[in-house]
Amino acid sequence: MSPAGWARAGTEGDYLLKDFAFRSGERLPELRLHYTTLGTPRRDAKGVVRNAVMILHGTGGAGRSFLSNGYAGELFAPGKLLDTAKYFIVLPDGIGHGGSSKPSDGLHARFPTYTYDDMVAAQHRLLTEHLKVNHLRLIMGTSMGCMHGWVWGYTYPEFMDGLAPFACVPTQIAGRNRMIRTMAMDAIRTDPAWKGGEYTSAPPGLRAAQMMLYIMSSAPLVQQTQAPTRDKADSVIRAYLDARMAATDANDFLYQFDASRDYDPSPNLSRITAPALFINSADDEVNPPELRMAERYAAMMPRTKFILLPITPDTRGHGTHSAPKVWGGYLSAFLAALPQR
Repeated sequence: MSPAGWARAGTEGDYLLKDFAFRSGERLPELRLHYTTLGTPRRDAKGVVRNAVMILHGTGGAGRSFLSNGYAGELFAPGKLLDTAKYFIVLPDGIGHGGSSKPSDGLHARFPTYTYDDMVAAQHRLLTEHLKVNHLRLIMGTSMGCMHGWVWGYTYPEFMDGLAPFACVPTQIAGRNRMIRTMAMDAIRTDPAWKGGEYTSAPPGLRAAQMMLYIMSSAPLVQQTQAPTRDKADSVIRAYLDARMAATDANDFLYQFDASRDYDPSPNLSRITAPALFINSADDEVNPPELRMAERYAAMMPRTKFILLPITPDTRGHGTHSAPKVWGGYLSAFLAALPQR
């Protein structure tokens, strides 16, 4: 399929969750979850859906960000690993992201202070109440979606056959990772132009926040290849920042990053019973391999296989999570050996 074809692929919809209660005690009379599906769910003789795969996006992303030649073309196309003639693919937009309810819809900084627990609970309701999916063959996730995968693993431990979380660590966000997030959020909150969330044009602090996150989420080899001269480097980064400023709302950004504040699955790892394929990349500045944290926590889950991908011309730092050409062989082997539960 052409890039334009993937951009139009799938069936989009919205599910309205009435009187949604957040962990903070706040409520929304109506929470909208936007989603895209591809394929058709199939049930066994007992009515259990056996072919559903949910893929969860990263911070600031949306479900349809997976509909590209490099991702969907490698996984969802005819004859590929997750061929939509065989699998029912669910791509939700998390709370605060994409077409789902978010601060920029009008509540601004009065929007409920959601967390990853709220986002996962809403995803579960979307599947069970609206899409009538009572079981998942696989939950895949990238970055924030990787973290959501671990939350799913202990919150609804029997709901999935397997987990494939890519580019995160199953413990609280601390150290350099948290410091950069805090600096990015503070760049907005301390900007007088933010006006407590009631700005009429993007506060300049948002650009500073985007600068920090670009360095955090890319990698030297990728950046050098992309921008091998001084002038090219200047051009690439300015174009990137201009595009991000045009596409990003400051309140949405703040909420998206603040949602990770209480993420910490580490006390609950023993409750994760589903087999997991856990993959990080050696050039990931968000989850630096020298900390050895992924290996430490993976060892606490006997049914989890951890793989650290070496740096190659095909890896893209943190963004390797969305490069099936790099890790697709591992996923193929994992699925082939994955039993039904």
